[in-house]
Amino acid sequence: MKVLAAMSGGVDSAVAAARAVEAGHEVVGVHLALSRMPGTLRTGSRGCCTIEDSMDAQRAANIIGIPYYVWDFSERFKLDVVDDFIAEYAAGRTPNPCMRCNERIKFAALLEKALDLGFDAVATGHYASIEFDADGNRELHRAAAWAKDQSYVLGVLTKEQLAHSMFPLGATPSKAEVRAEAAARGFSVANKPDSHDICFIPDGDTRGWLAERVGAERGDILDRSGAKLGTHEGALAFTIGQRKGLNIGFPTDDGMPRFVLEIQPKTNTVVVGPKEALDLAEIAGSRFSWAGLAPADPAMPFACQVQIRAHADPVDAVAVVRDGELVIVPDAPLNGVSTGQTAVIYVGTRVLGQCTIDRTVSALVPVE
Repeated sequence: MKVLAAMSGGVDSAVAAARAVEAGHEVVGVHLALSRMPGTLRTGSRGCCTIEDSMDAQRAANIIGIPYYVWDFSERFKLDVVDDFIAEYAAGRTPNPCMRCNERIKFAALLEKALDLGFDAVATGHYASIEFDADGNRELHRAAAWAKDQSYVLGVLTKEQLAHSMFPLGATPSKAEVRAEAAARGFSVANKPDSHDICFIPDGDTRGWLAERVGAERGDILDRSGAKLGTHEGALAFTIGQRKGLNIGFPTDDGMPRFVLEIQPKTNTVVVGPKEALDLAEIAGSRFSWAGLAPADPAMPFACQVQIRAHADPVDAVAVVRDGELVIVPDAPLNGVSTGQTAVIYVGTRVLGQCTIDRTVSALVPVE
C-alpha cells in the first residue's frame, strides 16, 4: 500500500514510519506545520509541531530512507482547533483540543489530502489497535499497553476514517521498547521527552492566554441557591471541580470546602458548592459518532463503559440514543465533568463511539 506517515518529530511517529516501511509499504513522511509562527521553538517537553520538531522528523525520515515533506496546515489548524478552543471556553465549556486536532486535522484534512494524492492510508504513532470482527469490519481497540493507551483521543474517528488508518505501535507492550527500538535504529529522538499540555500554548499559561483573547471581567461568585459569596477577576480563570483560588474569604457553615460547580459566561458568574454536587448521574451530547459499526439498534439501551478523560479509568454505564442525543448513565456517578469534554464509550477494549458533552444531570438534589 501507499502509506503517508504523519511524523510529528517525536519518537513514536518515527518508529511507526519505520515499521510501516518494514511491513512492505511504500511510505512517504509528512510533518504538519500547525503553528502560525514558523520559527517557534520547543520549550522543554511542552508543545509540539515546532521548527525543531520538523527537523527531528526530517532526520528520522533520512535514516529510514523515505521521502519527506512539510505541509502547511496552520490556517486550518487555527480555524478548526485554536478558534474552536477559544469559542468553547467563551461559552463556558471545557474543550479538548487534542480531540479536535485528531478529528479535524490528522484524520480529516490530512487524510482527505492523502486520499486525493493517491495514498491508501495514513500511519501515525498513536498507541491503539485496529482489529477485525467476524465479518471483516474494522474496529478500533485499546493498545496492548494500557498505561500508554491513546484510543480515547481517537474516539472521534469514523468507520470511513478507520478504513484508511494505521497504528503500527498498537501491539507494542511498552514505551520503553519503542525508545529502545528508536535508539537501535539510530534516531536522535530516542530519548526525546513526550510533548504535553496544549501545543499552541507552549508556556502552559492557559488562563493568561485566554484572558488576552477573550478578556477578563470581574463577576460574582454564587452558591447553588444564587446567594453572592464573593467576586472573581474573570470566569475563564476557573475550571469545573476547582477548589483552590476561590478567595471567598469565609468558610461554609459546616466548614467543608467549596468547589467550582458551574461557569456561566452570559452572566459572568461562577457557581460553587459542595464536592457531592460535582457528581453526575447522566451526561449527554448531540454531537456524537461511531468508531466503526454502530450498535444494531442504538435506540435500545446497551451496556458499555464510559471514559471522560484521556487517562481516566472507564466506568460501567448504560447508553442510548434518544431525541438526537447520545445519553450515558454511569453505574456510579461521574465526578467533576464539564460540558465541552468528550465522553468515549467502550465495549471491552473496543472503542464504540464518542460524544461532546452538551449537558449534564447532577446526582445531587437541586437547591430550591
